[in-house]
Amino acid sequence: MDKKKFAFDKTNFILLAIGMLVVILGFILMAGPGTTETTFQADIFSVRRIKVAPVVCFLGFIFMIYGVIHKPKTDK
Repeated sequence: MDKKKFAFDKTNFILLAIGMLVVILGFILMAGPGTTETTFQADIFSVRRIKVAPVVCFLGFIFMIYGVIHKPKTDK
């Protein structure tokens, strides 16, 4: 099968995988102990969970969009 018939190149898949790993890292940074009715965890308002993790996820999604839009190089 001819390689020119594929919409994505190997580079596109690598960029998508890196973007997905960055998004997963952002969700891991958001994780932590939760607050229940009997105990209050002040960690729920930490900078890591409110500011850093959403920015990391957003950058991961932007990187994935770039991975989809990136046009593979063609040799002529």
